[in-house]
Amino acid sequence: MIDSFFGVMIFNQEVVPGDLAVIGLLIVLEGLLSIDNALVLGMLAKRLPKSMRARALSWGLIGAFVFRALAILLAASLLKYTFVKFFGGAYLVFIAVKHLWFEKSDEAEQVVLDDDGNPRLVDAETGESLDIARENIEIEQRVPVGAELVTQNPELEAMRLAENAAAKSGKEIKEAKISSENFWLFWKTVLVIEITDIAFAVDSILAALALAGTSEKKLWVVITGGILGLVLMRFAAAVFVKLLDRFPRFEIAAYLLVAVIGVKLLADWAFNSDWSFDGSTWLGAWQPWFASLEEKRVALVTAYEAWLTNSWPFGMAAHNAPELGVRIAPKLLDFHDFRRPECSGFWLVMLSCFFIGFLPRKQHGPSGVGTAQ
Repeated sequence: MIDSFFGVMIFNQEVVPGDLAVIGLLIVLEGLLSIDNALVLGMLAKRLPKSMRARALSWGLIGAFVFRALAILLAASLLKYTFVKFFGGAYLVFIAVKHLWFEKSDEAEQVVLDDDGNPRLVDAETGESLDIARENIEIEQRVPVGAELVTQNPELEAMRLAENAAAKSGKEIKEAKISSENFWLFWKTVLVIEITDIAFAVDSILAALALAGTSEKKLWVVITGGILGLVLMRFAAAVFVKLLDRFPRFEIAAYLLVAVIGVKLLADWAFNSDWSFDGSTWLGAWQPWFASLEEKRVALVTAYEAWLTNSWPFGMAAHNAPELGVRIAPKLLDFHDFRRPECSGFWLVMLSCFFIGFLPRKQHGPSGVGTAQ
């Protein structure tokens, strides 16, 4: 049944006004975190002759859409399992902590926009494009697997040098077709582009599922946010580059948001999972201990909900009745009911992290002490 917009259900998908805010946050988060992706894709495509670059990126875009759709459907099912929530949350916290505290920003390079509005790296002092050696280093540092297929490929380098020489001499550059000679060179580059897209998609998909929830009725939020973010990253990356140029702390804000979302997944794993492992024999002598742990957790849930009902001014949402014969572990924390303190607290922290992006950058005055702009 199709109800009116915001009429609770549309094509069996739950729709509420708050979903639009989640989609907006996903788009911003996707765009900020994917600038690196756009940079790498541009450097990878430049290894091919100019007439083949658009085709390589188009194939990469098609593959990215297909992978993200499949990954979202698969992840929504996998996140129902306890261990997947733990690894997903730990991964998000890891990449945020790694970027914020263990990766030094390279001030020798700067992100600018080329004539087509695509982001590219240049030398921060001279403004000149990076030479091939520095580009190869950047690719190998940013591409998780298979970078050497492009950076250590003499055939691709020969094609690029020949095209550059022809351009400098003013000769007409013949259109490079995907012939039998360069067939594998083209598809090797496309493969590396696909691998890069997949690697960069993992964190955004996990973040989307953590924000929207793992319910099948909320998949439209995750899919919409992911696809719109991907489209904006490919065709409107200039917006995010200009945003970071004006508000450079937005990069810090983005990774703080990722860390908070990862902590949310870990909290969901720790406090909302069924720790009884009822019917599991592999625990052996540990089975009674886990059963006792689950009893204490359920008692804590009962006490907390009693406090919400009797003392918390906003109360709590009523639980949906479980299907007959289906046991659903009671949740201690509910991050999707705004009346509960953990939900409002989570979004207040998220909002605080977001506004960090608007803090002015610091400049060093004559005394060497940083001063706000």
